Amino acid sequence: MSLALTPNMNAFLATIRCCEGTNGPDGYRMLFGGDLFDSFADHPRVRVPFTQTDGKPNYSTAAGAYQFLSRTWDRMAAKLGLRDFSPASQDAAAVELIRMQGAVDDVNAGRLQVALDKCAPIWASLPASTYPQPKRTYAFAERAYLNNGGTLA
Repeated sequence: MSLALTPNMNAFLATIRCCEGTNGPDGYRMLFGGDLFDSFADHPRVRVPFTQTDGKPNYSTAAGAYQFLSRTWDRMAAKLGLRDFSPASQDAAAVELIRMQGAVDDVNAGRLQVALDKCAPIWASLPASTYPQPKRTYAFAERAYLNNGGTLA
């Protein structure tokens, strides 16, 4: 399934990348923690240890512009028939996750906070996320959204 990338959807994708810290030129090659991987052939599947904001040790396999966990990537790749971890494939999988959260209409209508809240169970850095990891504020997300051409309702 492929959805058209409207200006608001492009801005929302950029907002997620800004919140995740992957909005730079190497964002599509970024591992959790900031190191880079070399090949877009597949999700890199690197386990990176970290300490959660609640002090508990954990690890993450998050990678790419949208910091896909390897298990999430495998599910999206199978569902969408994605054959690599290229930027286009990462974008397609992110849009599908947004669709699965029921947020596409909110994104396209400019209901930013509603869309962010619906997507918070997916992306740990979004303002309403319950993951014990650092989060961005709604103000940060709104600035990123507007700076990337998004329009608000």
